[in-house]
Amino acid sequence: MAEILEVVMIICFGASWPFNVVKSYKARTAKGKSPAFLCLIIFGYIAGITAKFMNEAYMSAIGEKWYVLFFYFLNLVMVSADLVLYFRNRRLDRRNEK
Repeated sequence: MAEILEVVMIICFGASWPFNVVKSYKARTAKGKSPAFLCLIIFGYIAGITAKFMNEAYMSAIGEKWYVLFFYFLNLVMVSADLVLYFRNRRLDRRNEK
């Protein structure tokens, strides 16, 4: 049950990232974005993934509980994409200011 609740938490956190990535892509500006915030979120997901790999009980049942790590990695990819878009948009902002 704990793993299911953890997946629900990860899904709830992750549900907003696809919308945020699309918004960042369409906005073409870095205004209002915080790279420090995105880096903290990325660090948190990496810590969560590392904790799973270090948990012997989880790793011994990974064949049955792989979906938990899947959602951690999926969210990590989405937040990382948003960070990449931040740097793209910052470059676009500089270009538009000239």
